[in-house]
Amino acid sequence: MSTLAEAVGKTLADSGVRHAFGVVGGGNILATAALTAAGVHYTAARHEGGAMAMADAYFRATGEVAICTTTHGPGVTNTVTALADAAKNRSGVVLLCGDAPVSGPRPHDVDQSALMEAVGVRAVRLTDPETAREATAAAVRTARDAHCPVALFLPGDLIGHPVPGGESRTAPVVASAPAPADDQDLDPLLAVLSSARRPLLLAGLGAWHAGAGKVLRELGDRLGALFATTVMAGGLFRDSPWSLGVCGGFASPPAAALMGEADVVVAFGASLDTFTLHGGRILDPATTVVQVELAEGTRAQRADLVVRGDAHAVAVRLLDAVRARELPVSDWRDRRAPAVAEARAGWAALAHDDASGSGRIDPRTLTRALAELLPEERTLVLDGGHFIAWPSMYWPVPDPAGLVFTGAAFQSIGLGLAGAVGAAVGRPDRLTVAAAGDGGALMGLPELDTLVRSGRPALVVVYDDAGYGFEEHMYLPQGADPATTSFADTDFATVARGLGAAAVTVRSADDLAAVREWRDTGCPGTLVLDCKVTDGVVAPFLADLLGRT
Repeated sequence: MSTLAEAVGKTLADSGVRHAFGVVGGGNILATAALTAAGVHYTAARHEGGAMAMADAYFRATGEVAICTTTHGPGVTNTVTALADAAKNRSGVVLLCGDAPVSGPRPHDVDQSALMEAVGVRAVRLTDPETAREATAAAVRTARDAHCPVALFLPGDLIGHPVPGGESRTAPVVASAPAPADDQDLDPLLAVLSSARRPLLLAGLGAWHAGAGKVLRELGDRLGALFATTVMAGGLFRDSPWSLGVCGGFASPPAAALMGEADVVVAFGASLDTFTLHGGRILDPATTVVQVELAEGTRAQRADLVVRGDAHAVAVRLLDAVRARELPVSDWRDRRAPAVAEARAGWAALAHDDASGSGRIDPRTLTRALAELLPEERTLVLDGGHFIAWPSMYWPVPDPAGLVFTGAAFQSIGLGLAGAVGAAVGRPDRLTVAAAGDGGALMGLPELDTLVRSGRPALVVVYDDAGYGFEEHMYLPQGADPATTSFADTDFATVARGLGAAAVTVRSADDLAAVREWRDTGCPGTLVLDCKVTDGVVAPFLADLLGRT
C-alpha cells in the first residue's frame, strides 16, 4: 500500500501537473518527495509567499496548473498575499500543504480552512484515505476547469497512513460549460449594434481564457469595429491593423482619443474596473457599454446592458446573428484610418522632455532605450508600484500569456521576482523580463536567489527611485510625512552579484550596452539592471488621476 503522501503525490502527477514550487517542512516534505518521485519538477523557493507567486505566474504564462507546496501553520499563512492575488486573478493553482491532525489541533495550529474561506479559496481536507485519490484528482480538475486556486490539506496524523491501492473509479469532475446565449438574449445587444456608428470591441482576460480572440476579430471586421484590450489581455489583437492597444491609463493619447469617440463598446470577459476605464475618463459618458460576462452577479457599474455567457460562445452566436440579420458595417475605420495608424504607433512615437541628470536617468528614456534591446518574444513580469506605467507604455507583449502582472488584482507589491521564476520555468522559449520598483524588489529579494538558481535566462530591471513613488506623488501633497516614503539609495547591483547574478548600475542610456553584450552571448543566467531613475517624473495615468495634466 501507498501512504497518503505517496498517493496524493502520484495522483497529482497522473493528473498532468508538471511543476511544483515550494518550501518543505514537516507537513509537506514527504508529499513533495512523492511528487518528485512521480516525475514532477520541483523548484525550491526561499519563502512560501514566493512559491505561491511562482505557481500563479507559471499558470498565467502557460495555462497549466502548477502546485505550491508548504508545511502547515506558518507555511500556509506565509502564502496568503500571493494566494489572494491568485484567487482574484482566477489562476489555476493547487496549494498542497500540511494541516492539523484529525485527532484535534495542536497548540500551534490555526484554522486553515477559515483562512482559505477569507481569501476566497476552496479547501479540501483529506480526512479519508480511501477517497484521497479521488479528491486530489478532483481538486486539479477544479483548478484547471474553473480557473481558481484549490487548497489540499494533509492532516498531520494521516500523512503516513496507508491508502488502499487502485485507481479512482469516480467519474471525472468537469466544470459545467456555460450555455451559449440564445437569440432572445442577444436581441438587445443586436439592437444596440444595429445603430452603432463607432463600435469598439474590448477584450479582457476572460476572452483570452475562453479562446475568443479569433472569433472576436471576425466579429469586429464584420462590424467595422476597432479593437482594444484590458491590460491583462494585452496582445490579443496584436495582428489586427485596427487594434488600439490597451484601454485605460496606459493608452497613448491618440489611442485614448479614439476610444473616447466610440458610441458603443462591447466588452467580452472584462470586469470594466476603474483601471480599465481610467476612473471614468476613457469613454464618453454617452457611450453605450455592453458587458459580456460569465459570472452571475458580476455587473460593472458602467455597464448599460449585461449578456451572461462565455465570451467565445456569445461571440460565435453574435457573429452568426449579425450576418443573418445583415447588420450594417460601420465606416469608422475608413474615416479614421490615419488616426488609427497614429494610435498604433503608441507612446514610442511621442517625444518627451528628458529629465535625466545628476547621475539619474529619466524612466521614459530608460524604458524606450531598453525596448530596442528586447526580443519580441518575451514574457514581461511586473511587480506593483508607480513604475508599472513605463513598461506597460513602451514594451508591448506578444499575447496575454506574455504578461504576468503580479499583485495587480490584490493591489500588492513584492511578488515580481518570484513571478519571474514561475514565468521563466514555464516558458523557456521566451526571455523573461522582470520589472520592479526598489520597494517591491527589496520586499521580494529572497526570490532573486531562486531565479539565479533556476538557471533560466532572465533580465531584471529595477526602477530605483529610492522611495515609494506612488505614495510620494499621491500623498505628499496631502500632507504625508516624506520620511515614511523615502529611503537611502540601495546598491542592488552589489546585492545581485552576491546572489550569483550579473549586474550593472544604470545611470544613463550608455550603460545599457551591457544588455546588448548579454544578449550577444546567449543571455547567460540572470542580468540585473540597477537603474537609478529620477523621482520627479509622474506617470501619465497618475498625473491624470491627480489632475496634473
